[in-house]
Amino acid sequence: MCYFLHMSVPSQLEAASALFKALGSPLRLGVLTTLDLQGPLCVHELVTRLGVPQPLVSQHLRVLREADLVRGVRRGKEIAYEIADAHVAHVVRDAIRHTGEATAVVADVDRSA
Repeated sequence: MCYFLHMSVPSQLEAASALFKALGSPLRLGVLTTLDLQGPLCVHELVTRLGVPQPLVSQHLRVLREADLVRGVRRGKEIAYEIADAHVAHVVRDAIRHTGEATAVVADVDRSA
């Protein structure tokens, strides 16, 4: 058995895999990034900021809610969505930062060739 599996409980690995699956959409990452930058937002505010149809935003919010990545908070008569855990924001920020660094390295290599 691999060393990594000795360090983690199989249920933790399953949960982490489900987390990455829920994060596996550019639009869901966009929702999380927007919520991270803007704070709690209602569906119509996310629609405006992301420029995508309301049913699509609602569908992706459902996936994020089911994965416990966002939660709804009452704001008057509306429900605003916020990131459920600061760790989620860190994972998303780190992933975006990492891919940006990888892109910058490739661009630098292409320019020097």
